[in-house]
Amino acid sequence: MAIEWSGSSPELLLRVDRAAPGTLRSQLERGLRDAICTGRLKADERLPSSRQLARQLGLSRGVVQEVYGQLTAEGYLCTRTGSATRVAPVRVHPDVAPGERPGTGARTGTGAQVGRPGRPAPSPRLRVDFAAGVPDLASFPRGDWAWAQREVARTVPTAELGYGDPRGALFLREVLAGYLRRVRAAVAEPDDIVACTGFAQGLNIVLRVLARRGVGTVAFEDPGYGDGATMEAAARAGIDAVPVPVDEDGVDVAALAATRARAVVVTPAHQWPTGVVLAPERRRALAGWARDRDAVIVEDDYDAEFRYDREPVGMLQGLAPDRVVGLGTASKSLAPAVRLGWILCPPALAGLVADEKRHDDRGSPVLDQLALAALIESGRYGRHLRHMRGVYAGRRAALVEALAEHAPPVRLTGLDAGFHAVAHLPDGADERRVVGEARKRSVGLYGMSTYRASGAADPPRLVLGFGDVTEAAVRAGIAGVADLLRG
Repeated sequence: MAIEWSGSSPELLLRVDRAAPGTLRSQLERGLRDAICTGRLKADERLPSSRQLARQLGLSRGVVQEVYGQLTAEGYLCTRTGSATRVAPVRVHPDVAPGERPGTGARTGTGAQVGRPGRPAPSPRLRVDFAAGVPDLASFPRGDWAWAQREVARTVPTAELGYGDPRGALFLREVLAGYLRRVRAAVAEPDDIVACTGFAQGLNIVLRVLARRGVGTVAFEDPGYGDGATMEAAARAGIDAVPVPVDEDGVDVAALAATRARAVVVTPAHQWPTGVVLAPERRRALAGWARDRDAVIVEDDYDAEFRYDREPVGMLQGLAPDRVVGLGTASKSLAPAVRLGWILCPPALAGLVADEKRHDDRGSPVLDQLALAALIESGRYGRHLRHMRGVYAGRRAALVEALAEHAPPVRLTGLDAGFHAVAHLPDGADERRVVGEARKRSVGLYGMSTYRASGAADPPRLVLGFGDVTEAAVRAGIAGVADLLRG
């Protein structure tokens, strides 16, 4: 927790040397950057006002304002309307796991203090972090969420304050069923929905249910989830996991049919991480495989909310509701901290999934479920999504323009939806070297090799997330590693 100063502006020990080479502005900029990188200034810590710091150092206020502006653009500082300039929050991604999918295992925080015994040294602070799967956390609709929580606290019936139905609050399940029918073209009824804490819990529950029904092998897309959590979930459920290749049309159904799998986990709307959309003929073929094999498709409805250049794609579940389990969450549409998701079950599995959820935790937090339902029903959820589509579209355009300007040999794919893209590096590029050298420049890049079952780094690809990176930071980050990207 950063120190919260009250009253007058906080003091800060910085010096500039008028006899030293270089401009006073560059000295101040370097001094502040070093103070942040070494941990002397912690995340969210308040800085002196530009007027006070200028007076303290004998500089013009304009020089201090220029330095604050530059460090804000680089992601070291942040400003909020009506508030002081502060050190920006930091996401630290361990060097030992570059490319880990945030939200399923990536750590957050500022790291341990240097020199404190028994604690590891902090990972390097990233000036720009292109981690994929992270939404714009600063845009979380705090006001709308606070409104929804107040409304729920004011109106919730006393009976709703007990343990309740392990499937979740009926009001949320009714609202979600209507939303999924209307917006995702799903076949959904409240009795077929089970609320959960997110994708990971939903997948764990579904795999355990499938194992009890005799499923011995589950297939996953390759490339696919890179953090190992899905493979571990299969192992814990006592199920073998096999990779199935993905091409420009999505998962290869012929290759899937050649395996012993009786279940498959797919991301049809925006494949993680290649970004391709499952082609219509593949959708039909996949549904046919499930019928012929008496198999189950687990659909991660990932990135479905954010589409740009093409018409929205409905859930695969709408094509085969008796064969598809749909998983959805509020982690990308709102924020991972909300910890709410849902499992849309075939009627034959709904009771088993609800029973497994009851054994897990007796049910997800009811008041938060009701708050999410209130957001959706009131239209505030849809308004937030429309706003964020514009925000992400701007960052997407900044990424395209920055690469066209600084690294034209790099081709981008997977841009139709979501807030990540795939950068195709020139043939012969060393993906791991690019990632490592970029990190030395405080730019977080993540290789496709992390998401491949084989771990192969060829062909060289990068997965570039722009959800939690401002347009200015996107441009600065690409400019800073352009020579690496060009090969």
